[in-house]
Amino acid sequence: MRKFVAILILVFIGYLVFSLLTPYGTGTRTAEIRPGDSSRVIASKLAQAHAIRNSLPFLLYHYTVASGSKLKAGDYEFDRPETIAEIHRHLAKGEVAGRVITVPEGYNIFDIATDLASAGLGTRDDFINEARSDTKLISDIAPQANSLEGYLFPDTYRFNKSATPQQIATAMVKRFRQEAQSLGLAERGAQLPELVTMASFIEKETAIAEERPLVAGVFYNRLRDHIALATDPSVIYASELAGTWKGTIHQSELHSDSEYNTYVHPGLPPGPICNPGASA
Repeated sequence: MRKFVAILILVFIGYLVFSLLTPYGTGTRTAEIRPGDSSRVIASKLAQAHAIRNSLPFLLYHYTVASGSKLKAGDYEFDRPETIAEIHRHLAKGEVAGRVITVPEGYNIFDIATDLASAGLGTRDDFINEARSDTKLISDIAPQANSLEGYLFPDTYRFNKSATPQQIATAMVKRFRQEAQSLGLAERGAQLPELVTMASFIEKETAIAEERPLVAGVFYNRLRDHIALATDPSVIYASELAGTWKGTIHQSELHSDSEYNTYVHPGLPPGPICNPGASA
């Protein structure tokens, strides 16, 4: 009897060692860990997701080798075989599943919303509504802004797949503030909205860095002489705001009364027509 018990103990220890040291899993597995989930619940969810073989070796590792570590809530994605130690490290560091999205220079809120929806980060309409309404995010630097246009800085971002439109917009505005600070724009005060608006026109007019000072000079001369800026990108943006843009500028759009129509209204429009990069 003792020999039998000893064999069972050895088999159990061998199973634990095998489970702890051998990578496990095939394909992509996901697990949603919620705030307040206990270690046992987390282990059970990982086992159900086939991220680990069994919850017991995970709990053993958690309470002994990794004693004192805290497992963070979030959506996790595992796409390769991993050991229990590796799985545990992901949760301890909060390495949640994310979606990477690159916002090119010159994208407007409609372009960004389309790419976010394609990446599985909410719906297009939800982000557009956020960008057109949550102006409190920039009220201190652009108190008259009617949207976040111009302040969603072009960059590569990584978001949790459950990120809200507000969280996404907040991250992009934060990135804008960082870049504005590094460029010395933060000290421009009330001039900042005008500078961002002008930069958005320059961004849309040319992608060639060497041409941008010349384009800026032309635009500022027109402003000085009270001549309409007369740019097609502003007409296109006016149509996008109205929801009538079909891909081609028509005569009716050139004569629209939109404040963003720079063929009809001299001076700068109420705000930017895209999100310019640092060069612009």
